[in-house]
Amino acid sequence: MAEAEERAGLFDSCLIAFVQSRSLSASMIAELSQVVQDHGAEVLETDRKGKIRIPQATHIVSNTIDFDQFAEAQAMMIPVVTSLWVKTTIARNKVAQVRPYSPDPRMIFSNVILTCADIPDMDKETIIGATMALGGMESKDLTRQTTHICALSMDHPKCIEARKKAPKCKIVLPHWFDDCFKLGKRIDDTPYLLPNPEILTKGPEEDIKVPQSQNLEGATSAIPNSALSIENSAREKLTVFSQKKVMLSKDLNINARLRRILTELIKSGDGAVTDFVHECDMFICQYRDGLEYVHAAQNGKDVGNLSWLYHLIVHNEWTSPFRRLLHYPVPRDGIPGFKDMKITLSNYGGDARIYLENLITAAGATYTKSMKADNTHLITARMNGEKCEAARDWNIEILNHLWIEESYASCQVHSFTNPKYRHFPSRTNLGEVIGQTFLDERELHDKFYSGGDDKLNSAAKRKRKINNDAQANVYAVESSGKDFSVMKDTSPGVAKPTKAPKKPTKAAKAAAAAAAAAPQVAPNNFATPAKPRHIRAGKENDTPSVASSGNRSAKAQALSKLQDMAPDIALYEKEKKRSAIHGPWGGKRAADQIDRDRTGRSSSPGQQEQEDDEEEEEEEEEEEEEAVPGTAKRPAKRTKLSLPQVEMRICLTGYKRWVGDKAKEETDRRKLRALGIQIVQDNAPCEYLAAPHMVRTQKFLKCLARGPEVINSSFLTACLETGKRPDIEDYRLVDKENEKRFGVTIKTAIARARANQGRLLWGVPVYCTADIKNGVDSYKTIAEANGAIFKTYRARSGTTIKPTSVEEDGGAEPEPVYLLSSPSLSERALWPKFEEMARNGNMEPRIVVSDWLLNVAMKQELVFEKKYLVSEYFAHDEK
Repeated sequence: MAEAEERAGLFDSCLIAFVQSRSLSASMIAELSQVVQDHGAEVLETDRKGKIRIPQATHIVSNTIDFDQFAEAQAMMIPVVTSLWVKTTIARNKVAQVRPYSPDPRMIFSNVILTCADIPDMDKETIIGATMALGGMESKDLTRQTTHICALSMDHPKCIEARKKAPKCKIVLPHWFDDCFKLGKRIDDTPYLLPNPEILTKGPEEDIKVPQSQNLEGATSAIPNSALSIENSAREKLTVFSQKKVMLSKDLNINARLRRILTELIKSGDGAVTDFVHECDMFICQYRDGLEYVHAAQNGKDVGNLSWLYHLIVHNEWTSPFRRLLHYPVPRDGIPGFKDMKITLSNYGGDARIYLENLITAAGATYTKSMKADNTHLITARMNGEKCEAARDWNIEILNHLWIEESYASCQVHSFTNPKYRHFPSRTNLGEVIGQTFLDERELHDKFYSGGDDKLNSAAKRKRKINNDAQANVYAVESSGKDFSVMKDTSPGVAKPTKAPKKPTKAAKAAAAAAAAAPQVAPNNFATPAKPRHIRAGKENDTPSVASSGNRSAKAQALSKLQDMAPDIALYEKEKKRSAIHGPWGGKRAADQIDRDRTGRSSSPGQQEQEDDEEEEEEEEEEEEEAVPGTAKRPAKRTKLSLPQVEMRICLTGYKRWVGDKAKEETDRRKLRALGIQIVQDNAPCEYLAAPHMVRTQKFLKCLARGPEVINSSFLTACLETGKRPDIEDYRLVDKENEKRFGVTIKTAIARARANQGRLLWGVPVYCTADIKNGVDSYKTIAEANGAIFKTYRARSGTTIKPTSVEEDGGAEPEPVYLLSSPSLSERALWPKFEEMARNGNMEPRIVVSDWLLNVAMKQELVFEKKYLVSEYFAHDEK
């Protein structure tokens, strides 16, 4: 009884937030959420914008750092741990330490549980302390969780016991830790494994297989292959741009067709494209200069280049542009100090070589394929080969790639004398750790967009503080901004204070070793003036397209002039219809001139396109009337005032006003459009979903997956009756009765939808019988809107799940697969075949009623209860 109570309170006072990703699916989150709640934790719901409530959280569970609030979590020192932390805590019946379970790749020894054997005490303390500082954990004795034993031979009792009872535990020489500390990267431990370590049995001159580069996919160049990336991106629905505004800078070297394709992709993913830098969330440009770049970077926008944009499209997951060096705009004139360098490469292959070639060029140096006496540097993956011998003879600097990466990351040339850049483990090709260096945002700020901090708004100042503190806290370094609070912009901080340790720890004693492994983080030094930069003339330095204070008066003057021209326009229309032959100054030529004048007065590109379409339709109608003999001529066109810009896009469902009255619907739509309101279809981006109450219609559930604001459809009635737009806050949908019925509040459903970004059922296979009640298409639309893999299951479908054994699946537990079905005899006959197919594929079959999908889509939470199984659901009805 006491043990049960202890387990029940295992996560007491923990507020845990989960982050969905490819490696942490919604179904896994649902299971883990139930587990931690059963043990006393509270699962933290996202806020109305779909963001994690960072200040309230005690733990964030994520298997990746690729989510946009990771820097904020670092700044507030909220631990981010993988799902393995939860499982380990449950298995041990004790809350596990957080450091070994960090998903941050800079914690190079995360998931390493180390015990030492016959190692001298001084070396032992240094190895353990530095390992713990970089994400590892010590185990005094050999346990089932121990991953590495550091030993000099196989004679120690721990090594003998490990060979008998823990075959997965690796026994390594201390040289492996030493090489990892010197490089600051975790290299492969295979050459260091006892009893026959390669570093003692083979020489450095013997061949080593060139490794595959794991961190360079889509990041080998600042200018990617557009056609390949776009084709690959069409395989699944984009969600990474949901509720985001993207600006494509003018300095991008892309043609109009490619710009249009990118625009369509962003819009199809529920995003928007803007031409104004102050409106955007993501700014895409090629170079680190120009007023628009500086404005975007200073205000904390996500600034990346075309390569980063394509990486988002292809992988459909957000990642920071600071994480990969060539995902961030390049310096136009390179980095000071690289201009006169001539650099060549050796022992790198494949993507690693292409990446380094482009990185050298981006830094401002000259890359040469062959090596000559006038070369200044050789970058090599290992100290072996003809180029290395020639470099020694010609006194050319020999360095590894960490020198060029870290110099580029910190925007300055690093010293050649740092032993880190001259270290070459004898049986390691350093290409295996290429592409792991992050950009230093504070250095970018100081050198490319410093100053102007006093002019930033509160949100931008908050983002600046977050970036500074996050950078300082990468290795749990005590932040300089102790009073910083991300909750308040001007008031004193309320963040939890970090208690100083009472006595030095092992990690503190090994500070020198850990410092050698950690990247150099520059301290805050905002008093240092920015270096003067050469400003080149060109488009990148043009004044950004920001709306000026005189915009409204300009529109009023244009409108006044257009009204003054109305009699002339009417006369021209009359002349145009009267004469079939146009003179040199009339007819089509004059029409083109007026159209050009109108185009120049358009308030926005989107509005102009709509006006052009309407004018073309009217011209086509006139031409059709003139082509029919005997028809009366229409009077001259009236001067048409420009429609206001669309400010509200609303998807409407369950609205009774227009039922059976098409004419009234068309009239009302025009009135709403005149108020800046556009009624859109459920497949178009929208900011609002309007309904009289919570309804489980196809349109409502499909749109809800995007996380729009849900309003009462009476808002449209009020607009039509008053001719004005009332305050939208007064019309937020309130439906207590249906909230109780569906088991979720509207506010919570919207918040979850924004956090899910259309990926609630991401990767979840959902089958549907062909004869299901209400038809397959309605369920397909809802499932795919939430990211599911949807397939129709028929008797002749055969096996669509690949037969897989437990061993082939890596010993993983069966994932659920769903079949939506009704109780008809024809559908019942499919159930045994489906269950057999699922089990043969090491999956758990769940044959459910359609209500399961509808309720999941309404709650925006992947939950499963046995009451949704067809056997339970229809058995209950029969009773």
